[in-house]
Amino acid sequence: MNNSIINPYYDRLPGSYLFSTIAKKIKEYQDTHANADIIRLGIGDVTTPIIPAAIEAMHKAVDEMACKNTFRGYGPEQGYDFLREAIIRGEYTPRGVEMDPDDVFVSDGSKCDVANIQELFAADVKIAIPDPVYPVYLDSNVMAGRTGFMQDDGHFSEVTYLASTAENNFQPDLPKNPVQLIYLCSPNNPTGTVLSRETLQKFVDYANETGALILFDGAYNCYIQDESLPHSIYEIPGARTCAIEFRSFSKTAGFTGVRCAYTIVPHELGKLRAMWNRRQCTKFNGVNYVVQRAAESIYTPVGWEQTKAVIKGYMDTAAMIRTELTAAGYTVFGGEHAPYIWWKLENGEKSFDFFDRLLGTCEVVGTPGSGFGPCGEGYFRLTAFGDHEQTKVALKRIKEKL
Repeated sequence: MNNSIINPYYDRLPGSYLFSTIAKKIKEYQDTHANADIIRLGIGDVTTPIIPAAIEAMHKAVDEMACKNTFRGYGPEQGYDFLREAIIRGEYTPRGVEMDPDDVFVSDGSKCDVANIQELFAADVKIAIPDPVYPVYLDSNVMAGRTGFMQDDGHFSEVTYLASTAENNFQPDLPKNPVQLIYLCSPNNPTGTVLSRETLQKFVDYANETGALILFDGAYNCYIQDESLPHSIYEIPGARTCAIEFRSFSKTAGFTGVRCAYTIVPHELGKLRAMWNRRQCTKFNGVNYVVQRAAESIYTPVGWEQTKAVIKGYMDTAAMIRTELTAAGYTVFGGEHAPYIWWKLENGEKSFDFFDRLLGTCEVVGTPGSGFGPCGEGYFRLTAFGDHEQTKVALKRIKEKL
């Protein structure tokens, strides 16, 4: 094969995907430690089963697929109206946000949507991303050729980084360079911190003044415990003319294994909304009927109570991690409005070195902060999605052996 036909920008990606690197390190350890008892607090996968209301809805939908009168074939690429309307009733109306069902696009994952949305934009647009943040925002733009080359300090030459650190209370400043796309994530993955109403208003005003577009990842919004904090960017005046929002059922309702999410593209965005609709109709056949019925059930009174109970369980685990590490003398952030704890390492230790030390000493796995961006170096992410009792064991090992 002639290599000249291959997309050259993939060669600019920083090695393998973060969580693939972690999986490889774990396998190498297991290969040399046959009796290893590894507790995984790294990847953000859920461990609590899907709620009973959703399972019941799936069973009912499967039965419908067995009867001629209720069988469903291809569904609408944008999602069934019953789910789009339920999302608005359950997520936006209670927050005082008006939304048109046609603005809701149901998909098979917000990771896919966040990565695919960049297809709508010109190759030379300038992007700004938080640092640290979920790697897909950056990596998808590297693949598209927008980022330039990685420099010695870990930053790409054509990317504007929005530092989100303890020094600025994890509230990033506006871009110092002109940009057209701004990625924001709240609650933030990995830091577990939330953008304030004032910070979001500042970004919305900037976007409307400059013609920029905000791509807002709110996948963990249901974990925000303080109702005065914004759950959606559309709670901010002016956001409908400058922002697209991504939401997911993966962590809200444990759908990591069945896949369902949605993206909001307000009709005020006109051309972009039409383009996203065309993109989905061309490249996507829609989420299957059974899964959409399960997602709908989350917004029933029973389903929502069950969902809140699952979220509380994870947040109880997050509080335990935060409390125990703080009591042991460590500095940690997050864990109050998100299921992630952002652990500040001591004595300038590198995050991948700490990964190896934690695995070798305690047989506990977390995620090196540097994998989320240069500002993540010197930090380590722990997830509260693990089993609560196993997490207790992990914390006991940490306190006794580190």
